Amino acid sequence: MKRTNVTLTKLEESDREQFILDNQAAFKFGAMEEFGLRDDHFEADGEIISRKTIENSIDQGVAYRIRENGRIVGGVVLQIDEKMHRNHLDLLFVSPDAHSKGIGFAAWK
Repeated sequence: MKRTNVTLTKLEESDREQFILDNQAAFKFGAMEEFGLRDDHFEADGEIISRKTIENSIDQGVAYRIRENGRIVGGVVLQIDEKMHRNHLDLLFVSPDAHSKGIGFAAWK
């Protein structure tokens, strides 16, 4: 198995729109893979995860791009509570063309 270098880089404002579109595409792909056409869990704008949901997550958290050997392959949004030290993962997605390579697991670690 080829070893990959998975890193996280803070989301740049200039990449915000693409981050949202990539997130929606990954969630839609995953839903179609899992449920096919019978899936009807779409939010108001016809997406599995709405733009508003993603924007709220980014605005209230810290967003990162997941990179494999420098190439953007996904994203993650964390909610960090510096005071209470209670943090959580808000969003995690890997681009469909990068699935099944351990990228999501490596990003989580």
